[in-house]
Amino acid sequence: MTFKDRIASYFLVATASVIAVVFAIIYFIVSTTVYSNLDSALVYESHKHLKDIIIKQDSIYFDNNALNQEREHKEAEVIPFFLQIVDTLGEVLDRSSNLKVQKLQYIAEYGNGESFNSRLSDKAIRQIQIPFTSNGNIKGYLLTAVPLEGTILVVENLRNVLFILFPLVLILLFFVARYLAGKNIQPIVNITETTNRITKNNLSERVKLPETKDELYTLSNSINELLDRMQNAFEREKQFTNDASHELRTPLSVIKGTLEVLVRKPRKEEEYKEKINYCISEIDNMSERVDQLLLLARFDKANISLRKETMPVLSLIDNAIYRHRKLIEEKNIHILIEDESQAKVETDPYYVDMILENIISNSAKYSHRDGAIKIITLKENGKVIIEVTDYGVGIKEEDLESVFNPFFRSNSLNHKHIAGSGLGLSIVKKASEVLKIKVKLQNHSENGIKAQIFF
Repeated sequence: MTFKDRIASYFLVATASVIAVVFAIIYFIVSTTVYSNLDSALVYESHKHLKDIIIKQDSIYFDNNALNQEREHKEAEVIPFFLQIVDTLGEVLDRSSNLKVQKLQYIAEYGNGESFNSRLSDKAIRQIQIPFTSNGNIKGYLLTAVPLEGTILVVENLRNVLFILFPLVLILLFFVARYLAGKNIQPIVNITETTNRITKNNLSERVKLPETKDELYTLSNSINELLDRMQNAFEREKQFTNDASHELRTPLSVIKGTLEVLVRKPRKEEEYKEKINYCISEIDNMSERVDQLLLLARFDKANISLRKETMPVLSLIDNAIYRHRKLIEEKNIHILIEDESQAKVETDPYYVDMILENIISNSAKYSHRDGAIKIITLKENGKVIIEVTDYGVGIKEEDLESVFNPFFRSNSLNHKHIAGSGLGLSIVKKASEVLKIKVKLQNHSENGIKAQIFF
């Protein structure tokens, strides 16, 4: 059974139960009302004609003049009321003319005025027996009856109509429910069709969101969010694979070529040492780039936990400078630090150190020999700002935004002598996004770059 038919069936079972209860209540109410109206009429007629009973000594009979004025007591063609007087033993004393030779049956157990079903010859009647008294003694009973065939026919017709309507209504409701279920689960059909079209090579398609923001809208939106995460994961995997292939292919080719040259013929020990040291240098570069690629891949993972500490900005700067002291000393670069505010920041020192290390590394690499790097910390509008300014080769104005993209190096052909992979500023961007801080680069009038970190 399809999901649509299951919904229709469940709806049908529930509706059938409700309809059955409603039909039963209707039948009960109509039946009870009809009999109640008959009983009320019988009670009214009985009490009305109690005063038409004449008691003379040992004779008890109807006042025929009073009865003859009412047509329903003379003819059976209209809805008649049958009247009969019996004594305490049930012997008939008098009766209305419409009974003719027939007589009502006196049943002693119903002598207190309650209505009951009986029969007159072969016809069903509704009957009531009310006692009448004289001088405080019960002299007999007034039996009043009315034919019941019309009432039974109405009740039976109602029952038959309800029995016929019940299955017809259920059949109609099933098809209506099936149609409505089909309309309501159309978004599920769309979800199935869309997800069947999605493959690893086609992750851009998304489930169309329903117009009404109900549970199916939430489901569709959740599936789209899942597809977004899957697409991001595949793109990160693809990017990492491409990046690793791009970065490792060249050094591996260099190492392979160097070793092939070495094995072609015997060489001096100094040549072997030179080539081996060169290969070790390339392997070190490969190792550094792999670490950077893995770091970038780790940044793409969600829910990175931060370990925040309150630290002086100067200590963070000192740590980053100390790590690059060898290059700074080789190029005789002067470091100028101004920390008049003695600012402190509450942040994760690991990621801040990563940002400062890459910015100061770039400043040192692209500074001229005997150049300078100026580092200033200040407070402005409640924010702590670190400015790192170098006076080196600078960056083309049109490349300032692109330098944060992986492997992008501005004017790299003119700086072949400067080692680098183009990943440092990508790491800076990712780390700043994790810390939710801003990093800005700009050229200044004296050549070189000013990097600003806003906490």
